[in-house]
Amino acid sequence: MKNSMIGSVVSVLSSLWFFPGAVLAEEIKLPSGVVVAIEGKSTGAQKPKSTSTVSVHYEGSLTNGTVFDSSYKRGAPATFPLSGVIPCWTQGVSTMSVGDKATLICPADTAYGARGVPGVIPPNSVLRFKVELLEIKR
Repeated sequence: MKNSMIGSVVSVLSSLWFFPGAVLAEEIKLPSGVVVAIEGKSTGAQKPKSTSTVSVHYEGSLTNGTVFDSSYKRGAPATFPLSGVIPCWTQGVSTMSVGDKATLICPADTAYGARGVPGVIPPNSVLRFKVELLEIKR
């Protein structure tokens, strides 16, 4: 019941938070509850592995719309290994092709869970990340 309810909430939330004016090319619901809503699918076929290092632009926000982190605001993409980030990112970005723009909806247990991030992300928060996969480094 709990997973079903979370899935319904995530589905409703995912329908509200895509790139402005986006037409969804694909929506993927992963077994963990992560939703990947791909907008304007690229022609690229290369997808990162869970062990890949990627370069992305992203914006992270809470369900109330509060942005807590943004590579766009910093003016530079972020580069990191997918094995070193929250499970939502590892799972979600691994479904994307280079050039894809997507919104990841992350149930709390695939993000920061009960601990949250003090002063930034409250405990048990569902998170939204707008992600643009720019490059797979390795």
